[in-house]
Parts: sequence; structure tokens; C-alpha cells
Amino acid sequence: MADFSCTAPLLIYPIIVFILFFSSLHSHFDSPSPSSSPSSSSLSSSTPSPPPPPLIKYFDNGSRNRSLEKKKKKKYFKKMEESLAKARAAIWKAGRSRTYTPYMNESFFPKGEVYRNPSAFYQSHIEMEKIFKIWTYKEGEKPLFHSGPMNLIYGIEGQFMDELESKKCPFAARRPDDAMLFFIPVSVVNIIRFVYRPYTSDASYSRDRLQGLVSDYIQVISRKYPFWNQSSGADHFMVSCHDWAPEISAANPKFFEHFMRVLCNANTSEGFKPVRDVALPEIYVPFGMLGPPRLGHPPADRLILAFFAGGAHGEVRSILFHHWKEKDQDVQVHEYLPKTLNYTELMGKSKFCLCPSGFEVASPRVVESIYAGCVPVIISDNYSLPFGDVLEWSRFSVHIPIARIPEIKTILHAIPMQEYLKKQKLVMQVQRHFTLNRPAKRFDVLHMVLHSMWLRRINIQLPL
Repeated sequence: MADFSCTAPLLIYPIIVFILFFSSLHSHFDSPSPSSSPSSSSLSSSTPSPPPPPLIKYFDNGSRNRSLEKKKKKKYFKKMEESLAKARAAIWKAGRSRTYTPYMNESFFPKGEVYRNPSAFYQSHIEMEKIFKIWTYKEGEKPLFHSGPMNLIYGIEGQFMDELESKKCPFAARRPDDAMLFFIPVSVVNIIRFVYRPYTSDASYSRDRLQGLVSDYIQVISRKYPFWNQSSGADHFMVSCHDWAPEISAANPKFFEHFMRVLCNANTSEGFKPVRDVALPEIYVPFGMLGPPRLGHPPADRLILAFFAGGAHGEVRSILFHHWKEKDQDVQVHEYLPKTLNYTELMGKSKFCLCPSGFEVASPRVVESIYAGCVPVIISDNYSLPFGDVLEWSRFSVHIPIARIPEIKTILHAIPMQEYLKKQKLVMQVQRHFTLNRPAKRFDVLHMVLHSMWLRRINIQLPL
């Protein structure tokens, strides 16, 4: 990994981290009101507390040239940081006062206990739509750059990349100086497809070539543009759903210390940091469709307690198969379904859908469960679930630690019917946030990913 010249950052961690503000208020407000007067139950004073400072501040090391051009850029960055400060203040006020500032004719607003703080989320999404811009670097050629898989298990990687590079994307910056984040448009899936395959020996699995390609790309853009060096990569990100993606930063952890990674493999035991990184939902995208058919039945018609079908990928599934494969009519666990049975229909007939980790922590079954109106049962340790800054996963899912796999039936039977019905209703409510649309729509899965990135961006302050 090349050693690039970057401004050395100084990290400051305030007592209250703004990115976690969504989880700091647990009153789970109902529908937000456009009124400017907070209710008496929300605050003891009508004046909200001031928003916290950004999570990370990057200070100038004093080595920059004080030319006129630098002064112009400094003025521009100051204006950008001021706009972010205003956004932070508006979000903080909305979360504390249960109010929001209307932005356009609204057909949807979040409400209920499925959100950590619906008012803060709603206002944050509005602020994102107002000012958030992303610049995609133009360097690099297809298929390794600017092109990703659009279908099957890694499809969300290509769909996100294609959306962001679309001329119709409202978040695409017209020029790099307008951007708040910078996209490194590398496709890990395509690098493995076109550079690594066919695998001829154990050495073929070495991550060196992957790490070298990304390192070389960053070296090119860091020499051509000032943006990486002035933030130490803190306002740069990559997106990938491949299992190898987290290892890009393994060759030089210090260099990638502040680099934002948007990953399906969001494993906190393997270096994923929720304060900096973003969990990307793993979505199986069929050819010719943007998602599976919605075949969910009403709760009264769901006669299967729990269901899973899938390959024996990884240790977690081996344990699951050992205890439950073809052994119980209530907890139906299959490795491969007979051709006479329909996978999606069975999910739609089940109360709970088991979502065990495969080779890595993420699984497309989490989103498939939500599509089917089936309460997801997360069987995984160290998985940072998508959109956890906004959504209260415990309200619409069940988490079973790997060590308690033998107790699956007992745990699920112990959930009262009223609690199950409540969870199932909330699963239906969050479907909007996991739906893939092209072009993207407000509050859908692509907007939710962008919002997760937005939250992390407003928590860093670049040098002026």
C-alpha cells in the first residue's frame, strides 16, 4: 500500500455522539406535528438543548499554501460546514420538540415505536434532500470501476452504483467542489470476476491484487484532486456486498482509518465500526425484477411457526442443521427444497423466518422475510443491522444468539400471540424502507442507505 501524504486528523469524541442521537430518546413519538410548539411531555423547557458538536474534527496542520485559491476554497468549505451545522441544529430541535419543518407536500411521515426517534429521522431526511451531494470520481474504466452486478445476491452493489451515477440522481454533485462525500466507484465483485477467476491455486485467493487495485486508484485521485488529503479520506466511501470487501483496508488500517465503507458484511468482530461504516442490506435481485413477489399471508393463515431453506454455508448453518434439519413440523429447516415446494410461498405462510449467517454475518433472508411479512429471526453474533440509527429492530424482529440455536422452538413459542401480531404489523410498516426502486424513491432502501451515509457525514468537520 502506497503511503500518501494526508492531513493528520485529531479525533475528538464528545460526550453525546450526534450519530446516536436517534437512539438517545426512547419515547417513540407518534406522528410529528408541523407546529412549532412542543408538547408539555416532551420538554421541560420550550427551548431545545443545543445540538452536539460533530463527532470528528479535522484540524489544518498549518502546512497549506495560503494562496488566493486556497482562501476561496476555505471560504467555500466554511459555507458548507455552516450549512451542515444548520442541518444538525434542525434535526436536534425536531428530535427534542417532536416537530418538523415542512419541506414539500408530504404523503408519508414516520411514526410509531418502530423508529428510535421519528421526528429526528423525518427532519434529517428533509435536511439530506436539501443539501446532500455526492461526487463520483470519473477515473477508472469498466468493468472494474463504474459497473457492478445488477442482479442476484450482490445486486444491491450495482444498483446503488448505477443509481448514483445516473444523471437523474438528485444527490449527484455537478462538480467535485459541491460534494459533501466522494464515491470511490470500485466493484469488488467485478474485480474478483475479471481479475481473480479462474482460481488456479490457493495463492489465487490472496487479497493482494484487490488491495493493490484500490490503493492505486486512491493514489491517482489523491494526486489529481485535493479532497482525499484534506480529510484523510473521512469524506470518501466505497460500496460493496462481497465478503472480501472489508479486507481492502486490512493492508493499511491506519491509512483507511477514517474511510467510510458501505458493506453488506457488517461484522463488528472483523473491524466494522457502526459510527464510521454503513451496513448495506443484502438483497437478492432477480433478473427482470427489483425484488421477489410479495406472497405474504395474513397472520391468521400463517400455520408454520418458523421456516428456513438454504445451503450449508458456514458454521452457524451447520449448527442449525444439526439440531433442526428435517426434524420438526413447527420449525421447518431444509437444506434444499423439493421442486414441488415454493420458497417464497413458504415464507409467506410462516410466522417467523430464520435468518442465520452464512459464510459471513449478512443474509438476503432478512430482507426476504420483511418482503414476505414474516418476522425475521436474526441468528447471528456481531451483525450490525442496517439502518440501526433509525429503526428499532427489536420491535419487529427476534434475535437468537448462536449459542441458543437448540432453543429456537422454545424461544419462539414463548412469544405471546399479541406480541407476535405487533411485530408482524411493524414488519409490514418497514417494508417501505427495504424496497428497491429505480429510480430511487423517498424513504426506500437506496434513500435509507444514503441517509445512513448522510448521518455519518454530518458528524465530521473538515479543516477550514
